[in-house]
Order: sequence, then structure tokens, then C-alpha cells
Amino acid sequence: MPASTPPSPLFATTRWSVVLAAKQEDSRQALEVLCRSYWYPLYAYVRRDGHTPHDSQDLTQEFFARLVEKDWLRSAGPEHGRFRTFLLVAMKRFLINEWHKSAARKRGGNITHVPLDAQDAERRFAGEPALPPDAMFERRWAMTLLEQTLSAVEAEFSAAGKAADFAVMKHCLTLDRASISYAELAAKTGASEGAARVAVHRLRKRFRELFRENITATLADGEDVEAEMRHVIAVLGGV
Repeated sequence: MPASTPPSPLFATTRWSVVLAAKQEDSRQALEVLCRSYWYPLYAYVRRDGHTPHDSQDLTQEFFARLVEKDWLRSAGPEHGRFRTFLLVAMKRFLINEWHKSAARKRGGNITHVPLDAQDAERRFAGEPALPPDAMFERRWAMTLLEQTLSAVEAEFSAAGKAADFAVMKHCLTLDRASISYAELAAKTGASEGAARVAVHRLRKRFRELFRENITATLADGEDVEAEMRHVIAVLGGV
């Protein structure tokens, strides 16, 4: 795909602008965008912190509701640095200072509910490694960025009528170049081996571009994007 492909609108879900929008009076949609994008890393953190599935669901929902309903977002903005750091620090403060105030609430009460699939959360959590809470959050944050990027690339291929090609080539994103069988790809896509080589090169290049864009969207202006990319890649690699 050409390098001039415009940025994917999917990355609007990660930008600080969503946090700023959530401060406005009509904040329900922004709240749902935030939760949809980031609820699982925080849910995994809460679960690893020792809370039950039931309590973790309530905690995560209440946390996102309070981000908007209270004044927590009033001082939040891109000038304060990494979005992942903001969220984790805010959750830690919430667990220490806020949860006991609403522990007696029940589902369906005065909690502002946000989308959260409890069954899916526990299915995913069951397969997680035994990491400390902070490391668990970092791992799931990195995986979320990776999944968002993969979805964005897939959406671009689908929009170009090349969804089948993406399905055949996507495994190449995680392989060393020397491990890629271009002859096999050519046979599956009906293209020449040279064309398959070019297509994989473009796929990997576009993935890197969108991955960098996705990470940049969670940083403050002027922050070191390369350093954050190295951090995320290290987390993904288990370093």
C-alpha cells in the first residue's frame, strides 16, 4: 500500500482529544470510546491486584464513569505526558481512595455503565501470564496498541477490496524476512513471486507507520516517540 495512505480514523480512539471531549457536557460517547479502547488493560490490572471478577468489573466501570462525572479529567491533557501513565496512576488512586465510598453500590444503581464484556474479560484473563499488576497493565496496553494497529491495517485492505490478500499475508508481520515464503504467498494470491515480495514489503511498512502513529497519539507533544516505541516493543517481546 502506498506511503501516502492517510492516517486511519480508528486512531481517534487513542488520542488525548477523546479525553478532552469527555470533559464536555455531552460526554457519554467519549466515555464509551475511552472504555472500549482501554478497559481491558485496566481490568487486567485490577484482577491481578487481587480483586474478584465481579468486583473488577464494577471497579473498572466505576473508574471510567468517575473520569467524567467527577473532576478527574479537569487537569488531564496531553501536556501531562503519556496517556498510559495517566490512566494507570488514576486507577491506582481510585483503588486507594475512591472504591470504598461506592463498595456498597450494586449493579443497576447509580453507576454510569460503560461497555464491558465480563465473560470475554475473564476468558482473556485466564490466559494471561503470572505478572505483577503493573507489568500486567503494561503488557495489555502494548497488546492493545498492537491489536488496534492490526485492525487499522486490515480495515485499509478491506476498503481497497484486498481483504483476502491481507488474510494470506498478515502472518508475515511477525516473521523474519528470511522466514517468509514468497513462492507460497504467490501461489495463494495468484500473483508473481516478485509481486508478493513487494506486497509484503508494503504491508510491513504500512504497519510500522500506523503503529508509530498509534503510539504517538498517546503521547504529549514533544515526547520521545522512538523511546516509547522501544518501550512498547520491549514489552511485547517480554523483555
